[in-house]
Amino acid sequence: MVWSVVILFWVCLVGNAQKVALKTNALYWLTTTPNASVEFALSNKITLEALAAYNPWTFRDDKKMKFWLVQPEFRYWFCEKFEGHFVGIHLHGAQYFGGFKERRYDGYLAGAGVTYGYDWILAPHWNLELAIGAGYARMWYDEMPRIPCKKCVRSRHKDYLGPTKAALSICYLF
Repeated sequence: MVWSVVILFWVCLVGNAQKVALKTNALYWLTTTPNASVEFALSNKITLEALAAYNPWTFRDDKKMKFWLVQPEFRYWFCEKFEGHFVGIHLHGAQYFGGFKERRYDGYLAGAGVTYGYDWILAPHWNLELAIGAGYARMWYDEMPRIPCKKCVRSRHKDYLGPTKAALSICYLF
């Protein structure tokens, strides 16, 4: 909460000449995951984005995948910031709990990847962004039956290589 107030205050102080973008990823909303990101211009061709997402829901029949996720990303724009093609390098970290079948998973995730994207200007302050990324994630977690049982918990880890980002974002530029 404190960080969001600090970021909002900072955005209000320096948010001019399209140096800051506030965004939300529509694909996350399709999975009922509230999310927001802020992107700061570091130069005319380099930006830093910070994404946060949180899913607190439990669905019918006790199905759930509760998690929080952060995904910072440095971007290089081929033309100019917030316009056209870009490539990026992102990190990701998450904590999760849940499952949809007979097993539950309680764990963490960390990794990195690369991104390619394109940003369309819709109006003076509105953009539409499409991005796709691939990379690596290390997951370590406890696996257990759907009904908690301490003696049945198995600690595991898994390495993942594949898609790590998909975004169709609505952006407001300051």
